[in-house]
Amino acid sequence: MSLLFSPYTLPSPRGGLALANRIVIAPMCQYAAVNGEAGDWHLAHWTNLLNSGAGLLTLEATAITPEGRITPDCLGLWDERTEKALGDTLQRARKLAPPMPVCIQLSHAGRKASSAAPWQGGQLLPPAQGGWPPVGPSALPQLPTEAPPTALTLAQMAEIRDAFVAAAQRAQRIGIDAIELHAAHGYLLHQFLSPLANQRDDAYGGSLENRMRFPLEVFAAVRQVFDGPVGMRISAIDWVEGGLDVTQTAEFARRLKALGCDFVHVSTAGVSPLQKITLGPGYQVPFARAIRQACGLPTTAVGLITQPQQAEDILQAGDADLIAIARVLLFKPRWPWEAAAELGGQVQASAPYWRCLPREAQTIFGNVKIGQR
Repeated sequence: MSLLFSPYTLPSPRGGLALANRIVIAPMCQYAAVNGEAGDWHLAHWTNLLNSGAGLLTLEATAITPEGRITPDCLGLWDERTEKALGDTLQRARKLAPPMPVCIQLSHAGRKASSAAPWQGGQLLPPAQGGWPPVGPSALPQLPTEAPPTALTLAQMAEIRDAFVAAAQRAQRIGIDAIELHAAHGYLLHQFLSPLANQRDDAYGGSLENRMRFPLEVFAAVRQVFDGPVGMRISAIDWVEGGLDVTQTAEFARRLKALGCDFVHVSTAGVSPLQKITLGPGYQVPFARAIRQACGLPTTAVGLITQPQQAEDILQAGDADLIAIARVLLFKPRWPWEAAAELGGQVQASAPYWRCLPREAQTIFGNVKIGQR
């Protein structure tokens, strides 16, 4: 039997979350919200993803405060208005697709906030263009050409921690099944972890023990209020000499596990323009394997995993427990269907789609029988 299409249960303190298969839709920023609110684009986008046949949908990086958005067009979950918009839109999408658990990635962009959308250059926006002053662990800019962020005070850090908690509570109220805290790709929690972005001289900077402190505090606070699985996306290395490395990240993962973490989603990079990444198919899988071996947590591998057999081989080798796909799913929205046909798996699909299959793939919808008129 294909491991990719075998069921999997994400653990949690109050009962596990059953996944029909090991395919996770990774969070993909859409930059399509208005004042943080989900809308028609998200309804179409989520409905499409929920009809993909994957085992778990992870919603895009969702800001816990307006200032925590990457761009002015990012999704938010920071007040009753954004909670209602996200909840109503997700509920409508779920009515148009087979059942699939939904995870949300909660995020604060830190010094990478207040940026233009990627297709608009991705640079920091001045207030006259809709931007706002970004913050970070230290007054160190992402790019040398940018103004430095404001270094967070202890009181501001407590407010951000509490905003993560409030967003998690909102997520639970609207029926989100799992939470992934974003500590990767150069955003705020990753900024605290990396010595390239964190040069504080208090209890939250310097040693690895100190740099881990704030991300661990945020995780522990969220874990306390959310009933389902809570995990974290991490950048295993910065790909810069003197930056975060896999040994440090493995220790961070062990500390997360001790606090009740249910899974880790292992990516890399994002905190420095000096990063030198060795790209290739599955280039981040060795880091997922190293983190999994070090901490024993359910581990998701991601990064240029585009072929069904490639995904299957990663699982068969024990390098990860789950496979995350993202951009390939935008290009091929029924990638899990194709993977099921190739690997002998089965998926759920909405009834209006049942008659679409080519003859050689008729078994992937299980025991569905299509009558003819």
